[in-house]
Amino acid sequence: MEAALKREASVRKTVFPLFYFLIFFAFGSLFPLLSVYLQEEARLPGAAIGWIMSITPIVTMAAQPLWGMATDYTRKPVGLLTMALVLTALFGFLYSLAGSYRMFVVLTVLLSAVQSAIVPLSDSIALHQVRDHGGNYGAIRLWGSLGFAAAVLVVGWLSDHLAFAVIFYVFSFMLLSAAALASRLPRSRAAGPAGGLTWSDIRGLLSVRPFCLLLVASFLLFGPIYANNSYFGLLIHELGGTLTGIGFAFWLAAGSEAPFMKTADRLICRFGMTRLLVLAALVSAARWWSYVADPPLWFVYMTAIVQGCSVGLAIPTALQYVRRLAPERVQATAVALYSAASSGLGAWFCTLVGGYLFERWQIGAVYVFFGACAIVGVFVLIWLGKLEKNDQIGR
Repeated sequence: MEAALKREASVRKTVFPLFYFLIFFAFGSLFPLLSVYLQEEARLPGAAIGWIMSITPIVTMAAQPLWGMATDYTRKPVGLLTMALVLTALFGFLYSLAGSYRMFVVLTVLLSAVQSAIVPLSDSIALHQVRDHGGNYGAIRLWGSLGFAAAVLVVGWLSDHLAFAVIFYVFSFMLLSAAALASRLPRSRAAGPAGGLTWSDIRGLLSVRPFCLLLVASFLLFGPIYANNSYFGLLIHELGGTLTGIGFAFWLAAGSEAPFMKTADRLICRFGMTRLLVLAALVSAARWWSYVADPPLWFVYMTAIVQGCSVGLAIPTALQYVRRLAPERVQATAVALYSAASSGLGAWFCTLVGGYLFERWQIGAVYVFFGACAIVGVFVLIWLGKLEKNDQIGR
């Protein structure tokens, strides 16, 4: 018994943090610089870049619920996660060999279909571990932000001084390392036997009105946040920044998330989930609108730090909100639907619209649109808070 407790403590203290560091180091090495790669190396026009960058979220929107249902059906999240990591690493490497628009499109579809499983499955496993054995999800997840921050700085410098294609090599290597480490992740004991998930369970989940409102709010709040990963590098590039400068800006933004993630649980207990998400949406809107009128480069670097208050609070809060609203039998499916609404449908919509706005009116129009989405999200969150309050009074 004592040995088992020590193993669980070791997983929380070392394996989970290192695992999150590796997978987000991989993401940070590729996605912030991919749009610049397509512009500078592949020589694609703005609309073509917008279409390619919008493929990932739309495939994610379709694939993530399937991964979630497969997990709830098989009760084998670690095995599915390992498979997704290996396939994502393979397609990431093949991406470096693409030389035409059609090949970029095909590989983006394949890469997105398998990459979309990584974060929802990792989060489901981590949340099961925290629920069953204690701990702080935010303290685990902050290592992902640190990994992302380290990657954009290191790989931004490497791509500036070596070859741009290094972003794909680092991406694949880190994901293979994470796949090797995944064998040490706990096999979570999800409720119910394998094959127990039914369509009735899924319909029941979608009939929970607060859960559906949270999906809408996630679409409006996180859509611009994820789409910004595609356009932030272009903003800095237009303002005269280098690849190293783009990496530095992403490092500031992602690194600022860590302290907020660590304190998220305590802030949730004090202020409530809805209020924290409203604060995150307001901070995001202010940041997006500050980029409208071609600000100086130093201002962009400075405001990147406020991402900690928005994204650093929003990610752990929204995820735990989803888990609280969803029945136990469909926890992985609920997390996948939330990811599909935010990093899938929301990111696709904002990335695609952003591509057209960027081509017609330049980068400022993109951030006007992002700010408007965040403000509409505030009103949806206020509605959600009132609905939950009325439900509590009704009980």
